[in-house]
Amino acid sequence: MVVPRRWLADASLLLVTLIWGTTFVVVKEALTAVTPAAFLALRFLLAAMALGLVAGLRLRRLSRADLRGGLLLGLFLFAGFFFQTTGLQTTSASAAAFITGLSVVIVPGLAWLALGQRPSRAVWVGVVLATVGLALLTLRETPLPQAGDLLVLLCALAFAGHIVATGALAPHSPPLALTTVQVATVALLSLPLAGPSLTLALPGEVWAAVAFTGLGATALVFAVQTWAQRYTSPTHAALIFTLEPVFAALFAALVAGERLTPPALVGAALMLAGMLVAELGRGPETTPAARALAGASGRRA
Repeated sequence: MVVPRRWLADASLLLVTLIWGTTFVVVKEALTAVTPAAFLALRFLLAAMALGLVAGLRLRRLSRADLRGGLLLGLFLFAGFFFQTTGLQTTSASAAAFITGLSVVIVPGLAWLALGQRPSRAVWVGVVLATVGLALLTLRETPLPQAGDLLVLLCALAFAGHIVATGALAPHSPPLALTTVQVATVALLSLPLAGPSLTLALPGEVWAAVAFTGLGATALVFAVQTWAQRYTSPTHAALIFTLEPVFAALFAALVAGERLTPPALVGAALMLAGMLVAELGRGPETTPAARALAGASGRRA
C-alpha cells in the first residue's frame, strides 16, 4: 500500500507540532538563567551551524530567488519570535498564547489573497472549532486589553505570513537549503538584540535546553515543515499547528505536574475536532507540488 504524500506531510507536521509543544517547559526553565534574546540567539546559531553542515555544497547551488525566499522566511520568523518575546513582557502568558494561536484565523484569508487557495466550508468550520477550543485551553480568565497584546498580534501576523510564504516557496526550492537560509537569517538578526547578555558561561541545563531547541525544535522541525508544506496547503498546516498548546498542556501536566482543568480538556477536544472536520472535508490538493505530482502521474499512465 502506497501512503499518499499528503498523509505523510500531515503526520510530519503533527510531529513538528508535538516537538514544539514540549519546548515551553524546557525554555521556561532555561530562562531563569539566561535572557530571552540570548537564548534565542544561541538556539538559532546552533541550528544554523547544524543545518549548514548537513546542507554543505547544496547551499552553493541556491539561486538568487531561493536566497531571497529564505531571507523572507527568516524575516517572518524573526518578527514572530521578536514580537512574541517583547509582547510577553507586558501581557499575560495566557493572552499571548491565545493571540498567537489566532494565526489559524489569519492564514486562510492570507492564503486566499496571496495564493488564490480558497478555503472550503469544512476548513472554516474547523477554524471556528479550533479557535473556540484555543480560548478554552489558554484563557484562564477574561483577559483585559494590555499593552503587549498588539505586539503579540503582530507576532500572530508574522507567523501566519511565515506559514503562507513557506507554502508558496517550498514547492520550488530545495527544502534543506531554504531552511538553512531562513534559520541563519534569524540567528544573525538575533545577535544585536542579545548584546552583552550573550555569553557561553552558562549552566549545563541551559546548554541542554539550547541543544534540544536548537537541534530538535529548530533545525529538524523547520526542515521537516519546509518539506511537508510542499504537499499540503498553508491553511491545513495552520490547523495542525493549533494543536501545539494541546501538546504543551499535556507535556506540562506530565513533566511539571500542572493540572488540566475541565474547560482545558474540552478546549483540547474541540481543537482536535476542528482538525478532523477540516481533514474529512478536504478536497484534492491545490498546492504546486500536488499539481506537479498529478501531472506526472497522468504522463506515466
